[in-house]
Amino acid sequence: MCLVCAELVDQFWTLDWRPLVEVSGIPELELAELVLLEDVGKLPWTCTDVAMTLLRCPACGAELGTGDLPCLRCRVADEQRWAWDHMGYPDRMTGNEHAMRVARMVLRAPHRQRETIVQGWRLTMPFLLLGELPTTAQAQRIRAHILAERYDELVRCRSLRELAGLPSVPWRKED
Repeated sequence: MCLVCAELVDQFWTLDWRPLVEVSGIPELELAELVLLEDVGKLPWTCTDVAMTLLRCPACGAELGTGDLPCLRCRVADEQRWAWDHMGYPDRMTGNEHAMRVARMVLRAPHRQRETIVQGWRLTMPFLLLGELPTTAQAQRIRAHILAERYDELVRCRSLRELAGLPSVPWRKED
């Protein structure tokens, strides 16, 4: 993730974290460990993500949940992270928040995903930060262009509409 996007995303995430740190009166790393022990949904999902960002995996040393795929502790931590989405979405998390959460994790641990997935989130993250969520049709169209190896064309686009509006790939029929 580029530094500008990382800072913008983390500003959103720390809106819930900062007050929690101030109220707790305990060191931030200790608080992060306690946050991960809480029941899903008791604290905002952003706090879970910040806690995982602050903590290192005791097995591989990576940011918790972002280590190489063979790291069992990172795999378990990453799976537990998504329990919030299954329990809280769509009632307590918007579609844009969910998309930003997925994008943030993919871009923080790109080695855990296929390159085409990483490229898709790289392209859409700037728009998610502006509150723009691609429609299903737009996302499918962007994905088709990525799979057709048109990433270099896509990075020049300045809107979701433009990303999804590139001329069709040769093997696709127009609707």
